[in-house]
Parts: sequence; C-alpha cells; structure tokens
Amino acid sequence: MQNARVTFLTTPDRKAAIEAKAASLGVSSGEYIRLAVDNFDRISAKEEVELAALAAELNAAVPAMRASLDRSNVVLEDLHAEMNQFFQDRGIA
Repeated sequence: MQNARVTFLTTPDRKAAIEAKAASLGVSSGEYIRLAVDNFDRISAKEEVELAALAAELNAAVPAMRASLDRSNVVLEDLHAEMNQFFQDRGIA
C-alpha cells in the first residue's frame, strides 16, 4: 500500500505541465511522477553509447533523406503539371 508522502516545491507552470502530461497519459500527477522516477535511470551506460551512435547515424542520414524527398517533390510537381496539361488539352479541367 502506498501511504508514504513526498512533497516537493515547483512553479505553477511546471505543476500545470506535469498535470497536463499526466492527463494525456490518463494517470494522476502522482502516478506520473512515480513513473518518471521509476524510469529515470533505466538506460545503462552501454545503451546510452548505443543510442548516441544511432542518433549520430540518423543525423548523418538526414541530409540524404531530405535531398531524396526534395527530388521526389520535384517529380510529383512535374507530374502534377503534366497531368493538368493533359486534362486541359482535352477540355476536362
């Protein structure tokens, strides 16, 4: 049974943020804080290193991903213009 109380001081804005986050998860602010404390140090040093490596790899891949999306966007814009012209030439649009 949970009957020991912990009190901490915070700002009204932080309290509101905690309550909003808790509500978005469907839990009380107390349960939200318990979950946050329980999960605070769940990542080991090895996992932290692995996550840092994955983040670096992802960050390195982002420029190529953006370039690919930009090329796809150009192709789609060209196709859209081509289709508009096709329909206009036939009096459809």
